[in-house]
Amino acid sequence: MTRGAETKRKTARRTNGRVMLVMAFFSLIASSLVARAIHLQVLDKEFLNQQADTRHLRTESISAHRGTIVDRNGEPLAISTPVDSIWVNPKEFATAVDKVPQLAKALQLKPEILMRRITRSMGKEFLYLKRHLTPSVAQRVMAMKLPGINVQREYRRYYPASEVTGHLVGFTNIDDEGQEGLELAMNYWLEGEPGAKRVLKDRLGRSIENVESIRPPRHGKDLRTSIDLRLQYLAYRTLKSAVKTHNARSGSVVILDVKTGEVLAMVNQPTYNPNDRSQFVAERYRNRAITDIFEPGSSIKPLIVAAALESGQYRPSSVVDTAPGYVTVGAKKIEDRRNLGRISLTTILARSSNVGVTKLAMTLQPDQLWRTMTYFGFGEMTSSGFPGESAGMLTHFSNWRPISQATIAYGYGVSVTPLQLAQAYSTIGNGGIMQPVSLLATDENISGDRIVSGDTADAVRRMLEEVVRPGGTGTKASVDGYRIAGKTGTAWKFAKGGYSEDKYISIFAGLAPASNPRLATVVVIDEPGGELYYGSDVAAPVFADVMAESLRLLAVPPDAMPARESGSVMQAMADRNAGQ
Repeated sequence: MTRGAETKRKTARRTNGRVMLVMAFFSLIASSLVARAIHLQVLDKEFLNQQADTRHLRTESISAHRGTIVDRNGEPLAISTPVDSIWVNPKEFATAVDKVPQLAKALQLKPEILMRRITRSMGKEFLYLKRHLTPSVAQRVMAMKLPGINVQREYRRYYPASEVTGHLVGFTNIDDEGQEGLELAMNYWLEGEPGAKRVLKDRLGRSIENVESIRPPRHGKDLRTSIDLRLQYLAYRTLKSAVKTHNARSGSVVILDVKTGEVLAMVNQPTYNPNDRSQFVAERYRNRAITDIFEPGSSIKPLIVAAALESGQYRPSSVVDTAPGYVTVGAKKIEDRRNLGRISLTTILARSSNVGVTKLAMTLQPDQLWRTMTYFGFGEMTSSGFPGESAGMLTHFSNWRPISQATIAYGYGVSVTPLQLAQAYSTIGNGGIMQPVSLLATDENISGDRIVSGDTADAVRRMLEEVVRPGGTGTKASVDGYRIAGKTGTAWKFAKGGYSEDKYISIFAGLAPASNPRLATVVVIDEPGGELYYGSDVAAPVFADVMAESLRLLAVPPDAMPARESGSVMQAMADRNAGQ
């Protein structure tokens, strides 16, 4: 064999060895892959399925909307509208940070602020980018198909009557939780409970399939209030005009249903729009009719007369000598504008005699007077349940001095809220029975508590009619076709070092129609400017305007129609017969 042939055989053997080695190597790799596949798909199948589910199955919340708030006739005062919120998983979005400018433009945010928020939250899996977008805007964002960007359905509160009912209804925060007003007081009733579902997501974090329902959402319950939106608008418009006309600091109007204790209207000025969160300032959104207290001035005098009648020392026909036009209690001289001489209890109210009512009060035992005023609700919160309600101020009679008893008689040294004063007058109009105040509609009769006798309440109510008739202080509160019972009040405001001589509270509290009261209304105007500041000039006309339209809207029949002469009746009948 030649040397060349031997060389070829050796080369062939080496080549075959290399081929076998390569084949063996690839066979080993193939075997490993097959073994791995068998291991994964057979032995570790459950583990891998669990890992896949962990990476692609997510539990999502299903939003529940709050209950609707309506007035007594079903008109909406607060409703929940669907909105969408955009959120991101920063870890998943990390691969698309170059898209931040486009995303920021769609969300109407500054790119640098959006980038900073995302990069600071890289350790989180959830970050809100913008909440409460309209569904159309949210759809445009989702159409960008960016990794980690998700949409969540939520609800936003909307108040159709806006500032007209803002103080009463209140508002919610961005998470739809009650913060003020009925939204807060009845949050447990209005709020819903979110549901949950399991969804399948793709690699971009988008939901592609609802796998199962874990828990259905429980929506909030609807709330029917006692408010009559027609009367609410009327009171709001009239009060706003009066506050503007008299350049007053603020004002409140409260209307109660005498028979049921329901609040039919409650408005304040200044007000705010609960749909505009930039107006959420305590000075604007607090409900002054329930939270603010004031000294009631002469509007408290009917309650002093009621206490005198209840004591048994006086009768409606009793006479009090106010001569010589003043009375001295301790070092204080209490005066009337003029010497009224011997006057009846009716005249004490009609002419608003400070001397007469002081003499009445000073003949009563302090505990008698205190007990009667406490029964009327002074110094205690009403049953409204409204957040932040004030109890007013009525010190215990054991702490009174003689001058305290005297000044309380004409409305100083005691403080009330407009709602408390309205409830007291409502009790007089209801025959001496106090109905619990309610901001919710009541469809069943609730028995109240007797505060004074029916005879006392009726006597005081008849006396209050004389206040509104010619010669009384409240003639501007009269309403054509209706008998009105009410009382004016003008009180100096307390200032540093004593009472101010140029700042006043103007008040009128009354009942309509007086023959069978349906409505009890209180008007309070704080610090009216200009020359007019008496309750008779400022608050009484507001009462008249509100009552005239309210009685018409409620179809309350007139009780003071002018009598027609017999001759005119006969002539009307003759005219009618002639026309037939």
